[in-house]
Amino acid sequence: MSSTYNRDHAAALSDKIGSMRFAMFTTRDANGHLVSQPMTNQQVDQEGGLWFYTSSTTGLWENIAHEPEVNVSFADSDDSTYVSVSGQAERVVDRNQIKALWNPMVQAWFPAGPEDEHVVLVRVMPHAAEYWDSNDSKMVRLFAMAKAAVTGSTPDVDAEHGTIRM
Repeated sequence: MSSTYNRDHAAALSDKIGSMRFAMFTTRDANGHLVSQPMTNQQVDQEGGLWFYTSSTTGLWENIAHEPEVNVSFADSDDSTYVSVSGQAERVVDRNQIKALWNPMVQAWFPAGPEDEHVVLVRVMPHAAEYWDSNDSKMVRLFAMAKAAVTGSTPDVDAEHGTIRM
């Protein structure tokens, strides 16, 4: 796979995620159970990697150590856009990268700043991303659902579903 191919797919993933910053980040705990928590996506890099801040004292950090396969799900219900990213999580302790991605919102969670010894990053390198995206306006979607409920049919909406393979 060429780097151009990867960049095109990374750009497509970035476009689908768009301004959706909040995601549910799912890992497996030490007992093999699925555990999800809300996280804030900091960046989609040129290779399609998703970057998140966390603390080295969290369960998420520990879960990734023993099972790096994760899922990150984004939702924008107003635009009816949903993205599910499966990939490999990497634990990153790089003070330069931590500082490069730092912003006032992160400061709220880590008041000691980027030098806090527990501030770390997680980078998720996607294998694939599945998405659902409605092209219709919210009013059109609501009308289609109401009509379907009354008629007993399925909603007729202009929706796109696909997979981006990284």
